[in-house]
Amino acid sequence: MTHYSFLILQPLPELGDPDDIRRQFDFIRDCGYGGVELNLTLASLKLMAPLEQWLTESGLALTSCCTGEAYGEGLCLSSPNPAARRDAVRRLIEYLDAARPFRAILVVGLMLGTLRDEPNPEVAQGRIAECLREVGAAAEARGAEFVIEPVNHLQVGFVNTVDEVRRLIRAIGSPAIKPMVDTVHMNIEERSLTQPIYDCGAELRHVHLCESNGGLFGTGHIYPLSPGCREWCHAGAYGRLCAERTSQTGSCSQAASASE
Repeated sequence: MTHYSFLILQPLPELGDPDDIRRQFDFIRDCGYGGVELNLTLASLKLMAPLEQWLTESGLALTSCCTGEAYGEGLCLSSPNPAARRDAVRRLIEYLDAARPFRAILVVGLMLGTLRDEPNPEVAQGRIAECLREVGAAAEARGAEFVIEPVNHLQVGFVNTVDEVRRLIRAIGSPAIKPMVDTVHMNIEERSLTQPIYDCGAELRHVHLCESNGGLFGTGHIYPLSPGCREWCHAGAYGRLCAERTSQTGSCSQAASASE
């Protein structure tokens, strides 16, 4: 079955006190979602125990976790600095351990880095593959999986299309690493919003549904969903489907818009 969740952009510690967090979770549940996707940070890890209680009380699951905030700390998988790459690998493994009790899947995207980190794409992808091979081995040992998100070229310097993600995964060779898609990035990088989904087939583990302009659903040109798009939403039914907005407004108003 497909698990429908809502992506909360703000890291957990920024959502307010426990009562504020419970109210937001309750509202997301009342909008019809079964789970949330959260942005992990080091500070978030200190809240994983109470998070389990808050989610249980609201009847939600933690379906997935973004990891991109770590890039802002200098943790980059393509960095020429070996220490930065080692720290990035360690952080991802730490996040695997944090997500494991929830059976949540990690999303790896922004940590791939940009051309400012490494101007040579071939060198960068070699470093990325080496790092993620180590993370993949850790995931296999834990019985876990994680996904690589194809992020558009304006935000990430490498592996921007679904096909490039699939080729990177084949080069790494770990069964714990799977592809995902995000419609806002596909709108920039892909010729089709449907074919890359079918190309992933049963390997697809996660979908981010986002309007083309990152705003309210229906204000861009992806929504309302065409019959073909509705079909591919469920083509990824093995994994998770998460509604996303990239503009910074309150989680509650975002969730209400997305659920409609």
